[in-house]
Amino acid sequence: MDTKLLIEEGKTSLGIEFGSTRIKAVLIDEKGTPLAAGGYEWENQYINGIWTYALEDVWKGLQACYQDLLADVKKQYDTTITKIGSIGFSAMMHGYLAFDKDDNLLVPFRTWRNTITEEAAEKLTKEFNYNIPQRWSISHLYQAILNKEEHVKDVAFFTTLAGYVHWMLTGKKVLGVGDASGMFPIDIKTGNYDEVMVDKFNTLINGEGFGWKLGDILPTVLTAGENAGTLTEEGAKLLDVSGQLAAGIPLCPPEGDAGTGMTATNSVGIRTGNVSAGTSVFAMVVLEKELSKVYPEIDLVTTPDGALVGMVHCNNCTSDINAWVSIFDQFAESIGAKIDKNTLYTTLFNKALEGEGDCGGLISYNYFSGEPVTGFDEGAPLFVRKAEDNFTLANFMRAHLYSALAALKAGLDLMFKEEGVKVDKMFGHGGYFKTKGVGQRIAAAAMNSPVSVMETAGEGGAWGIALLANYMEKKEAAESLQDYLNNKIFAGQSGSSMEPTAEDVAGFDKFMKRYMAGLAIEHAAVDAYK
Repeated sequence: MDTKLLIEEGKTSLGIEFGSTRIKAVLIDEKGTPLAAGGYEWENQYINGIWTYALEDVWKGLQACYQDLLADVKKQYDTTITKIGSIGFSAMMHGYLAFDKDDNLLVPFRTWRNTITEEAAEKLTKEFNYNIPQRWSISHLYQAILNKEEHVKDVAFFTTLAGYVHWMLTGKKVLGVGDASGMFPIDIKTGNYDEVMVDKFNTLINGEGFGWKLGDILPTVLTAGENAGTLTEEGAKLLDVSGQLAAGIPLCPPEGDAGTGMTATNSVGIRTGNVSAGTSVFAMVVLEKELSKVYPEIDLVTTPDGALVGMVHCNNCTSDINAWVSIFDQFAESIGAKIDKNTLYTTLFNKALEGEGDCGGLISYNYFSGEPVTGFDEGAPLFVRKAEDNFTLANFMRAHLYSALAALKAGLDLMFKEEGVKVDKMFGHGGYFKTKGVGQRIAAAAMNSPVSVMETAGEGGAWGIALLANYMEKKEAAESLQDYLNNKIFAGQSGSSMEPTAEDVAGFDKFMKRYMAGLAIEHAAVDAYK
């Protein structure tokens, strides 16, 4: 069918993802092919010690992103969107959006980036014998209880960013199981919140006198393929301010960026994994069995269809690289050399490959914010060298690219070396992998495992949630998500795979020894800058 007609007849799926720095929309056809895209840049704010986004900015960003998509459709196909086959929303996982019985936000949105829940996370991990990271929604709720915050007694519902947007557009207080697994532990056998742990939590707060129990205020869990409601009249107007979009469009369960990353890289099957590297970085491996013990560095979450996943999540990845590239850009501009940003990134990334395997002794810490995996509540970006180290541009850039994955490697080594977790395919996606062959080679060295990058990986999470919307609408009876992705979306695609070299692996390991030993320097920097 002609693409213009296909769009006009609504034979499409739309995915919109709220990333940490960009809201992105991708419109796809029934085969998953991207047809048009829209975007909107935004940034979190640090207000009164809290990393947050204002809810007004959520809607301003969503509406601007959708209008940008409409402009792309108009430019490419000289038409507009009035109906869509299915829609899905995804966003950064975790965090805390709490509402009262009248749907009023009780406190500013507390995002995943906050490291203010250490006490709650430690107590819940001990109580549940299950790793509860600081950024999880239940850690935020319990920390608010421990802090005796006034608002907690009025909580009628709490959710994630994706859950909030979906609720406002459909009226449904639901969440995809992958996103829900970052709010509270999931029982893999039931596909729902772990009832034993729910009961333990209720017992913990028994003496507080709240008028709610945990099960009353959590969103309902849905799995990939289930219908999660339809776009209401109000929701249609909220999404499309031009008023052209019709109500009644079915929506798939809202998901987190981890789940959409797995979908976009076809890594939802056992012994597959992916690394998503952008502002933050996380790696996920679909496990064959449960881990032998609790690791504070490893989260247990799920795929969008409920399989157990070992996840290492680090708060910091490319922000420090971006800051240094900006310095080089300013220098170039100051001497009258106008360089295209993409060219600058590509040049500097490729320069890193000329560096020594261990970066010539140079060390970098990219901690814009706290990094729980290595034990930091706060961060201070830091570059360290001794006078005798080999201070070259190549080693400098290589050190920063290593640093972006160093905390991640510290956590992954526990899974691979301590637990003997096996992975057959590891896929990379995100801005870190944009320069061909560079981030991929360094990630392969970090994990001592082959890393593949799909041609479609650049489409990212917005494409992933569009696929989940399409799966809900088009799946055949009993067709699993993995079969749908294998047979209908990724058939014949293997991506470009890169094996680790012995020299790179040895170099990264040598760098890591200095990096871990030098954490004391980073602690001193954080303490000195308080």
